[in-house]
Parts: sequence; structure tokens; C-alpha cells
Amino acid sequence: MTATTPFGADSTASEVIEGIDLRGRRAVVTGASSGIGLEAARALAGAGAEVVLAVRNMNAGVKAADEIGGRVAVAHLDLSEQASARDFCAGWTGPLDILVDNAGIAATPLSRTPEGWELQFATNHLGHFTLTTGLHGALASRGGRVVVLSSAAHLRSPVVFEDINFLHREYEPMLGYAQSKTANVLFAVGAAARWAADGITVNAVMPGVVRTNIVRNFTDEAFDQLMVGTGRPGGKTVEQGAATTVLVATSPLLDGVTGRYFEDCAEAGPYSGTGPRRGYAAYAVDPEIADRLWRVSEEMLAG
Repeated sequence: MTATTPFGADSTASEVIEGIDLRGRRAVVTGASSGIGLEAARALAGAGAEVVLAVRNMNAGVKAADEIGGRVAVAHLDLSEQASARDFCAGWTGPLDILVDNAGIAATPLSRTPEGWELQFATNHLGHFTLTTGLHGALASRGGRVVVLSSAAHLRSPVVFEDINFLHREYEPMLGYAQSKTANVLFAVGAAARWAADGITVNAVMPGVVRTNIVRNFTDEAFDQLMVGTGRPGGKTVEQGAATTVLVATSPLLDGVTGRYFEDCAEAGPYSGTGPRRGYAAYAVDPEIADRLWRVSEEMLAG
């Protein structure tokens, strides 16, 4: 059954969380020093949750925590570095109710990690893969929720298993971003299947097109392509962009819902192939492809 809610594209994070009491709950939001992550963290903290801002720039994280107020802490996390993700997990103690895999980079010039991995795939997917699997026990202790941020950009490319790291094909920044965002959806599908018995739900979210720091490398053409059919020439506000994330992370309307792709505060359907770039690509929700990505990710991380 398709998950529906009374909220939509114009809803804000504060609206979708209104009336929800998160006192006694613990949350981690990656990339929470600005943009959608900051707004999501603000909403969670405002509802009473203890929130950890997992950020690369500690100074920016401290500033964000001071701005939010409440029970908000800051911890270092650089998702492009596997050691940083492992250290974060090793330092975590106690249960975890909400994990928002929000951080990411987009359309960057070709760059590789010391392991030789293309940077967008390494950061957006592999970093969050290590973080989320490393926090599995904490999430399972209270049947936590995981929200993985993807993008409509995933419609531009599947995961190209034959050349994930662009060793043989020509690198295009938006194709690298698209591949990593497809990987984010596939991770949600794979984790949902593996962790359902633990009571953990894992869903992917398309927040909408928001002019935050992540789009600073986008060409005007790339940004305009994401805007097609949205009816929003300037994109969503940050408060609107955080709404779907916060809804999926907290709403009792979505209890037990897992392995889905959400946009505009509702479960999305398949992309039609023409017209507005809405919904998910079939290759992004295919269980067999999700299993393959899981195995390939484990092999890459095993060295």
C-alpha cells in the first residue's frame, strides 16, 4: 500500500512535526551545519530530541548548535574518510532512534580518495554505508528510523558497476552525482530488506530542489533540469526542503514503512520517463541491484 500523508510540497518541517513529542529520543543528522540538515536538526531538537550534528567543519557545527539551542551536541564526521566514519561509530554509546544521512557533495570536479574511489560515490554512498551499518546495533536497540537523502538527479544514471570510479569512461560531474544518488536509494532498499526483523525502517527522500551550498557546483543547465515540472522557478525554501526528511524520520503515519522513496511528503511512484522529473527510476529500487551494490560496497570497503 502506498504511504500517504496530509502534507505536500508546500509543507514545512515545523508543520509536519507539530504535535510530535521526541523527548527521550536520540538523533544524528549528518551535514547539519547548514541547509536542509540544519533545518531538520532544528525541527527534531524543537520537538525535544537529543540531536548530534555530525559535521566536517566543527566551527560551523558549533555555530549551528548554538543557533538551534536545546539538547544539541556536535561531533566530527568527514564522510570522504572511512576512518572518520568508523571513529564516529566507535565513539557512539547507547541507543539511536533517528539517523538522517543528509550530508553530501554534488557535481564536483573529478577527485579521488586515497583508495582511488571517485569522491562523490565515496562520500555520498560509501561514507554513509559505513556510518549506517556501523550504527546498526544502536538503531536496532529501539527500532530506529534511517532517512537517506537522494535526489531527482538519480534519474540521470544507474550505478555503473563496470566503472563506478570513472577509470575508463569520461567523467561528467553530474553523472558522478547521479550515480551516487542512485546508490543512496539502493542502500535504503537493501538495508530495509536486511533490517526489517530488527524493527529498523530505512527510506530514501528527495527533498526537492533547494538552493543550498550543495548546488554551488551545478551549472545553470543542470539546476534547470532539476526544476523541470516542479512549478517552482526558484526551488523550495529550506524549511520546505527539510519537510519530507523530518516527516519520514518522525511521523507515526509512517510506522513500519520501509524501503520506499519519498518526495513532497508522500511516497513517490515510478518515473514516467517523460515530462516532469518526478518519482524513482526502476533501477534505483530493484532488490537484485540493491543486493549487488551491498556486496560491491562491502568488497570495496574490505580493501
